[in-house]
Amino acid sequence: MHWRTSRFTIDLTAPKVMGIVNVTPDSFSDGGAHGSRDAAKAHCDRLLKDGADILDIGGESTRPGALELPVEEELERVLPIVRHAVTLGVPVSVDTYKPQVMQAVLDLGADIINDVWALQWRAGAIGTSAIDVVRQHPSCGVCLMHMHRNPQTMQVAPMEGDVVPQVLLFLERSAQYLQGLGVDKARICIDPGIGFGKTVQQNFALLAQQTALVPLGYAVLAGWSRKSSLAAVTGRSLAAVATLDIRDRLVPSVTAALLAVQNGAHVVRVHDVKETVQALKVLSAMQKGR
Repeated sequence: MHWRTSRFTIDLTAPKVMGIVNVTPDSFSDGGAHGSRDAAKAHCDRLLKDGADILDIGGESTRPGALELPVEEELERVLPIVRHAVTLGVPVSVDTYKPQVMQAVLDLGADIINDVWALQWRAGAIGTSAIDVVRQHPSCGVCLMHMHRNPQTMQVAPMEGDVVPQVLLFLERSAQYLQGLGVDKARICIDPGIGFGKTVQQNFALLAQQTALVPLGYAVLAGWSRKSSLAAVTGRSLAAVATLDIRDRLVPSVTAALLAVQNGAHVVRVHDVKETVQALKVLSAMQKGR
């Protein structure tokens, strides 16, 4: 399988590691760590040295309770980092749901739009929609994620019932709709949205049954890094896994990424790139030994 993007066709025969570059003061685990332009650019460089295959740049936190960021402020945070990242020779993804930001980063050469709203977000003013931006681009990649409700309310009133068929149906319909508008299937990736309006049990049900997404024929992305569900099952507080204390956050996050790959994920979105790459090398060696 391949994922076609603006400048690269990504070979997914082996799993790819997407390194997270949060240019935010309030992301749940590393907010403010790379807030300055120089720090964010240096982080991009460091992630590539650690083995990242893709960089994912985000200027607005989507943690539970996060408030919407004005477009102008998001652009101010993201554009300088994208300008740097597109010179580094790897696919560049931008984590945004706003059409104005999507268009601006694609104009700079970004390869992938990674949208927690699955191109559904609508601004107050009438204008070009997120889906129009992607549809009108000749080749950009797009990742469609499932989110229940919105960041302000998703964990106040999480999903009910059997989560797997609901997520499966949403992602299948969203991807098929995009294809119906002329977007090639090879450009589309799907993400079950771990932690976005799901309970702990539902998140792990999605991991256990993630293979149900694979027959749809799209690239599958999994984002478990430092999520609160990992804190819940390891018996530590959310603060212990979601802070900068690598001793508490690292093992659960890498373990979840490894399990996601074993259950069919083609791309894992992570903070701890070096350690995830090492773990995947061990998995690959074992698989070759068979």
